[in-house]
Amino acid sequence: MQSTPQLKSAFVTGATGLLGNNLVRELIRQGFQVRALVRSLAKGQQQFAGLAGVELVLGDMADVPAFAAALQGRDVVFHTAAFFRDNYKGGSHWKELKRINVDGTESLIEHAYAAGIRRFVQTSSIGVLNGAPGTPIDETCLRELGDADDYYRSKILADQTVLHFLALHPDMHASLVLPGWMWGPADIGPTSSGQFVNDVALGKLPGLVPGSFSVVDARDVAQAHIAAAMHGKRAERYLAAGRHMTMRELVPVLGKIANVKTPTRDLPIPLLYALAAAQEIYARISGRPILLSLATVRLMLKEAGRSHFDHAKSERELALEFRPLEQTVADTVAWYRSHNWF
Repeated sequence: MQSTPQLKSAFVTGATGLLGNNLVRELIRQGFQVRALVRSLAKGQQQFAGLAGVELVLGDMADVPAFAAALQGRDVVFHTAAFFRDNYKGGSHWKELKRINVDGTESLIEHAYAAGIRRFVQTSSIGVLNGAPGTPIDETCLRELGDADDYYRSKILADQTVLHFLALHPDMHASLVLPGWMWGPADIGPTSSGQFVNDVALGKLPGLVPGSFSVVDARDVAQAHIAAAMHGKRAERYLAAGRHMTMRELVPVLGKIANVKTPTRDLPIPLLYALAAAQEIYARISGRPILLSLATVRLMLKEAGRSHFDHAKSERELALEFRPLEQTVADTVAWYRSHNWF
């Protein structure tokens, strides 16, 4: 696949996140000059220590005008920042979800356009799609707003904001990339996958939870973003969801690579709800992230079997490929071990 000559510089939101930091690294590797939006300079310096070619920009998606000047002179914006759903703390967070994910996206694409940028890649989610359990889901299987939890609703509305902007500005080009459950190295947050890896490695997983997932390497999703910027079609969605797996399939792989014993029994659903409620109380008291919230349990039960995704379009138009799951898990575990997380 040939690079597009006019794309030499990029602005990346959510740069210290799992996807964002891997995207920044891949852009640098491909010769881009990168401005990386971070909410903490200290965290940005920690994440990108020793990486030449990245310029940190302090800012927050809640106040795009405050950092909008840094958009000047960029060829493309990769918008990976998002306020995540209720996994970590529990409770309702619709106000923040709308302010960051919906209103922030609208403000970002408006300011990018005003800065002369004409190429934009929106990080969407597989949550904007829906289908019958067990059936292959592609980019045309759009989820109705009424069927979405708050996080998925915010992503649907954010995507609609981007598409509406395109309808009003024919000279603007944007594509949307839809990742699955991302895993990978340098997940300093950590995200839910990083928290899961740590909990399994430290023996904190009490049993197997229900549901199925589409597991993908964040580095492959980063490649999909760059390919979408260079070769994606205007206003098109591209799946980068990865491999369908149940927890019963995933946990033993993780246990073998981390060299730890893993549970084999399923947790009863009433116990899941009780554990989630207890973890939410812990999160409110401690302020620490949790693996299981009530929203997570509800989502797992509702979405069970709805993680069979058809990547034919992304393979055809973006030449998307996925590395083996075992490599992703091994690299993730190795990164946490090398940084003394467990």
